[in-house]
Amino acid sequence: MLLQGDSATPDTVPTPEPNGGTVTLADTAESLGEFQRWLQEDAIDWLTGPVFEKVVLWLAAVAIFIIGRWVAKRATAILGRVLEGRNVDPTLIGFVSSMVYMLLLTFVVIAALGQAGFDTAGLAAVIAAATFAIGFALQGSLSNFAAGVMMMIFRPIKKGDFIEAGGATGVVEEVGVFCTIMKTGDNKKIIVPNSGVTGGNITNYSSNPTRRLDLVFGIGYDDDVPKAKALLKKICEADERVLADPGTTIGVVELGDSAVNIVCRPWVNSGDYWPTHFDLLETVKAEFDSAGISFPYPQQDVHMNNVG
Repeated sequence: MLLQGDSATPDTVPTPEPNGGTVTLADTAESLGEFQRWLQEDAIDWLTGPVFEKVVLWLAAVAIFIIGRWVAKRATAILGRVLEGRNVDPTLIGFVSSMVYMLLLTFVVIAALGQAGFDTAGLAAVIAAATFAIGFALQGSLSNFAAGVMMMIFRPIKKGDFIEAGGATGVVEEVGVFCTIMKTGDNKKIIVPNSGVTGGNITNYSSNPTRRLDLVFGIGYDDDVPKAKALLKKICEADERVLADPGTTIGVVELGDSAVNIVCRPWVNSGDYWPTHFDLLETVKAEFDSAGISFPYPQQDVHMNNVG
């Protein structure tokens, strides 16, 4: 404790410490000097040392991952809008967008790991080998997927079409990524792999608004052909479902073994095809019977000679 009148130099000014000791100004100056030397020597060594380099590399890797993931999301969104603009099936849009996003994200992760100092060559080789093995094992499914993508882009068929493809005939209920589902006239479900649909001819009976009926009627050789043709023309003109343009074609198509075959080819709307087909057959049978025009049965003339 200093008494009144006493004086103290700066080196002797006491500073209380928690442990009961004192720190002089000289000690403080020495501490500041040590800190300055650390800044000039040790801090610079740390900033230029391997630890700091690793920190920078990891920060750069994190930045690459964040920015790359954002770019992948943006690219996937743009792709989705482009596919929507082309009226691609929503199922295909979601599937393709997910696949593209996962592919881009894989590249981003590999780039980030490479920036962090990891050896990505081995990782890329493992991914390539796994992709090849999976592709080889699923080559049938991948071919169906590729066919489904092409069908959804070019749209040769759509839901509600009556088609013949892949050895099956029916109404299309769904065009999926891997298979096409059809329903037959007797309400049976047929699942056809997409590669089977695109691997052969596709007959789409519903793609055009109109269709032509090809009806053939055989009459006897003793019947009046012009009368039969006129009667067919009258029947077609009386049916309002038969289109006036293009007109109905009626003519003799074949001189058969037992009958003169007359073809009748009226045009109708696609939706009226089968109802008109059934009604015309029934009407022609009734009108020909009333007019005395016969439908001959197949017959053969047998000549017998008596010998002896």
